[in-house]
Formats: sequence, C-alpha cells, structure tokens
Amino acid sequence: RGVRTQKDATKRDAIVDAIESMAVIGRSSITTGESLSSTWRLLWTTEQEQLFIIEKAGLFGTTAGDVLQVIDVNKRILNNVITFPPDGVFFVRSDIEIASPQRVNFRFNSAVLRAKNWEIPLPPFGKGWF
Repeated sequence: RGVRTQKDATKRDAIVDAIESMAVIGRSSITTGESLSSTWRLLWTTEQEQLFIIEKAGLFGTTAGDVLQVIDVNKRILNNVITFPPDGVFFVRSDIEIASPQRVNFRFNSAVLRAKNWEIPLPPFGKGWF
C-alpha cells in the first residue's frame, strides 16, 4: 500500500509518474460524478497518517487488512476505513464538497479506533482534496 515504496525513492517516483501520466490522459474527464460513489480499496498511498497506522498495526497484535474509502457523492460523505482482522477497525468520517469536475474537498469530522472489547474516540484532524 505504499509502506515499502516510501523508503525507495526510485519505486515511489515511478508510481507517482505513472499516476501523473494517467491524470494527463483523463484531464478532460469528470471524476466527481455519481460514478465516484462506491467502496474503493486503497492499493497505494503517500498519505503519511494512513501509512503510519498500517505500519504500526503490530502494536495491536495484528496486521492491517483492507484499507477502504467509502464515498457517497449525493450524501456528501467520505469514510476512511482501515481494518485490523479479526475484530479491529480505524474509522474516520468526513464531509465532502465537489469543488470542480475533477476535485473533491474533504474535512474529517470524527475518528475512532475500535477493537473487539474497546473503543477509543480520537480527535479528527485534517482536511484536503482529491
């Protein structure tokens, strides 16, 4: 998901270059329409907070499972979910705003780290765009 490639500049740069090439090809596409609404599996990221949580899952006696983004354009929500099998999850709720045909702004509004028998609410911090 990016943990190993963050420390290898050559691999990271190759992935970023490929992403940028795809962005050029799709520059006239509308990427913020209803087709954005779905559950998306995160395959790779440079987002440091997510990478930190994925990398430190061992502190909870597990490894990170699926990393998902659940987007609903009509309801204007984005949920980030990192699973920790068999019973754990890190869940962040966000509000979204369509800023342009190719840009979505988001702002985190709640976060929780949950296991089978406990739950820790965390202060949400951050905003950004994709």
